[in-house]
Amino acid sequence: MPASIRRWRRGLALGALLFSACTPLRQHAQGSGWKVLFDGTSTSAWHGYKQAGVPAGWSIVDGTLSKDKPVEDIMTRETFGDFELEFEWKIGKGGNSGVFYRATEEYEHVYWSAPEYQLLDDANNPGDTRMTAAGSIYALYPAASGALKPFGEWNTARILLAKGHLEHWLNGRKVAEGEVGSADWDAKVKGSKFGKWPNFMRSARGAIAIQGDHQGPLALRNIRIRPLD
Repeated sequence: MPASIRRWRRGLALGALLFSACTPLRQHAQGSGWKVLFDGTSTSAWHGYKQAGVPAGWSIVDGTLSKDKPVEDIMTRETFGDFELEFEWKIGKGGNSGVFYRATEEYEHVYWSAPEYQLLDDANNPGDTRMTAAGSIYALYPAASGALKPFGEWNTARILLAKGHLEHWLNGRKVAEGEVGSADWDAKVKGSKFGKWPNFMRSARGAIAIQGDHQGPLALRNIRIRPLD
């Protein structure tokens, strides 16, 4: 195993110890209308894109949902309409991933149907702009700068989608927002690569999905959702 991966896993283990004091709060999440999508012990809420089970390469490491190399995307078994989603994420140097919502399996790739909350090591992806920075509504609405922590550190994320109003939050700051279905939204979709797929963000309900096909380690924890419809 490469030294970088060993260091990454040691960091996950330390993070798990530091995080343990917060666990009781998360265990009671469902009592306030929240549904736990990943509790640190099971991937039963997930399956691979167009697959019945979770693809090889995704694993549970010290209470986190993790991957070390490119793997196939995963998505929730349950679908959601309006929702509030919270999760924590940590990415390796130069890492690139994303979390999709209202995703369907009608197309060859998940991103052809669903918007993306970008997960990125901005500092080590110099070719990316604010339109594709961490927290952006990928390639549609840019993310404000200054909220992201360096690679190897935990970030908190929040996605709110209610009656067409969409917000992306990063480490307690709202960094991007848009109005789904508005003239501005439709114009941005039409002017982007997503304009090629007529059902992009057209489904009233869809899954939460996690991108796995890029290089580098990724870890997520405390993934929970509160349906709003």
